[in-house]
Amino acid sequence: MASTKVLNYELSPSPATIFGCLLPAPWMGVLTGLLLAFGPQQGLPYRFAPLTLALTHCLVLGMLAPIMIGALFQLMPVVAGQAVPGARKIAPVVALGSALIAASLSLGFLHGITAGFIVAGALASLLYGAVTLALLMAACKIAVVDATTRTLRWVTLAFFLVVALGISLAGNFAGWWQLDVMYLLDLHVAWGLTGWIATLVVGVASTTVPMFWQTRRPSTYWQIALPGVLWLPLLLGFWPALQQFALFLACLVIVLLASIAFVAIWRAKRRFDPAWGLWLVCAASYMCAALMAALPPVLKHVDGLVLPELISQALPWWIAVLILVGGAVLPVNAMLGKIIPFLIFLHLRRQTPMGQRVPTMQAVLPPQRLLWQARLVLLAFGLLLLLPLAPIWLTPIAGIAFSLSQACLGGLLIMCLMRYRHELKAIFKAD
Repeated sequence: MASTKVLNYELSPSPATIFGCLLPAPWMGVLTGLLLAFGPQQGLPYRFAPLTLALTHCLVLGMLAPIMIGALFQLMPVVAGQAVPGARKIAPVVALGSALIAASLSLGFLHGITAGFIVAGALASLLYGAVTLALLMAACKIAVVDATTRTLRWVTLAFFLVVALGISLAGNFAGWWQLDVMYLLDLHVAWGLTGWIATLVVGVASTTVPMFWQTRRPSTYWQIALPGVLWLPLLLGFWPALQQFALFLACLVIVLLASIAFVAIWRAKRRFDPAWGLWLVCAASYMCAALMAALPPVLKHVDGLVLPELISQALPWWIAVLILVGGAVLPVNAMLGKIIPFLIFLHLRRQTPMGQRVPTMQAVLPPQRLLWQARLVLLAFGLLLLLPLAPIWLTPIAGIAFSLSQACLGGLLIMCLMRYRHELKAIFKAD
């Protein structure tokens, strides 16, 4: 087992820096759900349906990207001991800028507005370019001691690659140049889902899940292997002749890692925690997504076995939902329900005079409220998986359920912030 790391809480950024990235994100999840519920349904759940493309980018850029960038702003100093230069100046525009990029892309996908791709490419270059530079300046100083610190040191390169590929595709759609769209798209999706999202989730969870849910700490082999074992198949995917092999290898690695994670989470001591089930479903989602992704290529080599048309068309939707919702939204919801109350407790403890009582995390955000939110997001997840079976009926229901789950989370986080401000006022009055 890896030794317990020392966390540098004294280096934690100001609450405004982190909250500015994290708190608006659930509301973009609300808008994504409403877009699903009331947007043009033509082509759903086809992979390249305009609404599918718009939803994907609204979820990833509007909701997940600000949370993951905010997490890096927090974890690099606290876990790796390296503050991100300029984080305080960049943080206030991360959520708004990401939302504008997502909105511009949605206009391009839904209405064929070329200017949407131009604006998105320009904004992404400026915003994510600044984020990349700031993160790289901190990452190059990180001393690697385990999977989390190694992930923090190198994951910015994956983020940069995903953004660069996305800007290349946006430029192609805007008519700036003509590139091999399918080749770039395969790389963009692979590095976005696995190289960036899955890598960051697994790398961060290697520290936070044992910390908050009291699982066994990952083994030495786990600490050494990540994130390289996830990136090796992705690097092979740059060569078209090796893409089939790279896909099988990536699926094998993900199934193995997710299986290990599932067993560890299943044996957690804090199984009574409201968010424990979200992590369990997250691990199972990655296993199922990897198995589904490997299925069509396998069947091509088996004579007489052909997937039914409904299943064949639904597979990309199921894989996307399993990774983006099951493998990203669920753990993000679980972590926000822990990190925000923890940060409030941490900053209140710093500012409260000795001898005065500091409210606990459970007082800041009662577990029962988190339990209802967890149930609601799991319901939305299930409805999204069922959507291909009856898209006309389930699309608005699934979209509204997802919106409600994220609105519930956003409301809980606002209540936490109000409790923080209330406690600060009490401290200042006492002084």
